[in-house]
Parts: sequence; C-alpha cells; structure tokens
Amino acid sequence: MSQRKAFILILIAAVLWGTTGTAQSFAPSSAHPVAIGAIRLAIGGIVLLVFVVIQGKFYIKRWPKLTTCLAAVSMAAYQPLFFSAVSWTGVAVGTVVAIGSAPILAGLLEWLFYRHIPDRRWWLATILAIAGCTLLASNQETVTISPLGILMAVGAGLSFAAYTLFSKKLLEQHRSETVVAVVFTLAAILLSPILFLYDFSWLLESNGIIVALHLGILATAIAYLFFARGLLGTSAATAVTLSLAEPLTASILGMVVVKEVITVQILIGLALIFSALVFLSIRKSSP
Repeated sequence: MSQRKAFILILIAAVLWGTTGTAQSFAPSSAHPVAIGAIRLAIGGIVLLVFVVIQGKFYIKRWPKLTTCLAAVSMAAYQPLFFSAVSWTGVAVGTVVAIGSAPILAGLLEWLFYRHIPDRRWWLATILAIAGCTLLASNQETVTISPLGILMAVGAGLSFAAYTLFSKKLLEQHRSETVVAVVFTLAAILLSPILFLYDFSWLLESNGIIVALHLGILATAIAYLFFARGLLGTSAATAVTLSLAEPLTASILGMVVVKEVITVQILIGLALIFSALVFLSIRKSSP
C-alpha cells in the first residue's frame, strides 16, 4: 500500500472518531459516558465479527496469543481510562492529555520494541499538533487539574499507542479486517461486566439507539477498519500523530453543529493541527 493511501485511510478514521463528542451530545441525559463507551465497543465488536464471518475470513488458529491479548487489553483499557479521566479532570484537559500524549508514547514504544526513532519531520508535526490541541483545551472557561485524572488520561494515551503498535504487529500475519474483528471482540468481552453496572434503559429511546449505532458502526467498526488498513502503509508513531485529526474534526463539528463560540485562540489551535497534518502527510511524497 502506498504511503499516501495509508495516510488518507487513517485521516478518514480520525474524522469518524471526531464525530464521537458531537454524537454523544445528542444521547439521553441518563446515558453515562462509561456506559456509552462500553456499548460502543460492544456494538463495534459484534459488527466487525459478523462482517468477517460473512466474508469467511474469521479463524482462530495461528494467532500469536500474547500480542493478540495485549492488543485487546489495550483497547479495552482505553475506554474506562479515558472516560474516567474526563470525569476527574474535565473534558478539555482529559481529552487533550489523552490524545496529545499518545503520539509521544507511540514513538517511545516503537523505540523500545523496535529501536526505531521517528525522524525530525514527525517530531515537528507532533509538537505542532499537540500545541494546537493545548490551545483548544485552554480555551475552556473552567479548567480543572486533577493528578489522578491526568494519570488516567496518560494511561488512555498509552493504551491507544499500545493498541496501535500491537495491531501493526498482528497485521504482519493476518488480514486487517480479521485483526480488528478478533481484537475488538476480545476487548468487548473484557468490558462486558460494565454492562451490569450501569443503566442502559436509555437505549430504548430513539435518540439513544441512534447515537449508540452511530458510535458502534461508524465511529468504531468502520473507523478502525480504515485505521488498521492504513497501518499497513506507515509506522505506528506516524499513524497516532495523524489521528490528531480527531480533535480537529470534533472542534469544527462543535462550532458548526453544537454552535460553540469561535475565538481567535480556537482558530489558531485548529490551524496548528491542520498544518501539522498537512506537513506530515506530504512527507516522502516525491519519487
């Protein structure tokens, strides 16, 4: 797969992830964020599993058990860590720390496991994107800093970085759609106890089921299929940096759909993230 095609697939995945916040704003007020995260993963896992079974590509043999389990645990851990971080330290700070720490942690993991150090272009693009995310977060009127919340947010960032690294390893031996289906099915099983801890009656409401299906099918199943295929053509660290298109999308949707206030600070933050993604996407594009 060409690098340019890989970048496009990952950016599409990030755009779909970026719809999550806006979609959740339409969920019933009784829907707890952790419950939304659990049902999102459950629906996504079921859809992916049915997809590969229909295609006749589902199999359970020849899977490296440790790598598969680590990928599933990483994805399962991301949900409660991220939503707990948001609960403890606020949406703005929790989201930025989780998403902003992921590229750095992905680069560190690649160095630890494969002794691969990202080039200077990657570092510059990552710094620009993180600076843009920080501006978006600090624009909020109230910012709460909780050490435990920050720790959970970093844990969420580490979980996503680890999922990306382990998934890329699995993609060396298995088809992308099968990898995503197996990993997400296992992750959904790991999170299944949450289904007994929260109220899910909100799923009986029309807007509740629509939001759940959107998050599970579009923002999870389809998004991670694109992300996995994109991983075939780029490094884990680069893929995670490109995923910073998620807060870019979320902010634009917030302004257009939710009618959030537009400030100069937001515009500068969006410009920094967009510039970083363009800068990273044009790398090595010439023959």
